[in-house]
Amino acid sequence: MAYQVSMEDIKKLRTMTGAGLADVKKALTEAEGDFDKAKDLLRERGLAIAAKRSDRETSNGCVLVKAVEGFAAMVAVKCETDFVANGADFIAMTQAILDAAIANKCQNIDEVKALTLADGQTVQDTVTQRSGITGEKMELDGYLTLTGDNIEVYDHMGKHTLCTMVQLNKQNVDAGHKLAMQVAAMKPVALNAESVEQKVLDEEYKTAVEKTKLEQVEKFVEMKLKKAGLNPNLVDSEDHIESNMAKGWLTQEQADEARKIIADAKVEGEAQLKMPMIEGIAKGRVQKFLKENCLVDQEFQFGDGDKATVAQWLAQQDKELQIVAFKRFTLVAE
Repeated sequence: MAYQVSMEDIKKLRTMTGAGLADVKKALTEAEGDFDKAKDLLRERGLAIAAKRSDRETSNGCVLVKAVEGFAAMVAVKCETDFVANGADFIAMTQAILDAAIANKCQNIDEVKALTLADGQTVQDTVTQRSGITGEKMELDGYLTLTGDNIEVYDHMGKHTLCTMVQLNKQNVDAGHKLAMQVAAMKPVALNAESVEQKVLDEEYKTAVEKTKLEQVEKFVEMKLKKAGLNPNLVDSEDHIESNMAKGWLTQEQADEARKIIADAKVEGEAQLKMPMIEGIAKGRVQKFLKENCLVDQEFQFGDGDKATVAQWLAQQDKELQIVAFKRFTLVAE
């Protein structure tokens, strides 16, 4: 006699796996009531979907953060759509992963993936199975930690898409919370100038030099165009030249003249570049980058409007108060 799936068995397997009604019924039927085999079938479905959708972009997801005494962590699980990301089951799965990671004080994402959760499955298998339930690609995408005391955490607007952690050298809950919001809002890349990696500084300087060169040449070209009685705004690209000719704002002769002036002026302008001046401007741009991207040098966003830097605001709260470290993770394109 063929196995008949009972509602009690369906409810039991759904509780164990979180899978949908139709998937659970199908798995139990194929497994002829063997729960372990049915769970394996559901897991295999998840693996198949994950493989099938491996090239899909996971641009949504859930980021959660939590602190306990002496340790804090945040974990991010990505999926394809905000519909799945905002689902209670998906958020609960992410929370279970974070709770297990905190309890075991995991130090990296590989340790998190290997954890065994309350249902006996590893984190990696749990994520894969959830992929089979939703039909979307999912992946454990981020895991960050801080170790020590005086850590405050922040989930931006409670939306689970951007989380931060800030550690201070002494207890100050209000300051820690405001600094965690500062990190969320201003996305610093480093604590201070000394902690910025040299390769980052080198790349910023290189970019600043090239940008400054381009700007100086463009100014020279504009000067030459204006001297010839041509409006630089009408000839700043080939598309604009063609469009403005069609509108009758430029004659063919003016367009040809502008093209020649631009070509000649670029060569002449590049030849006249003064590298000491270029390098000076580039260094100034790097300093501006540091001021905008180093946490202690940023303008504090949650003070009384006195435009104090984070370092100055900290000193106003307590002269000994300092930031030890911070972490930030976001799923939002910035």
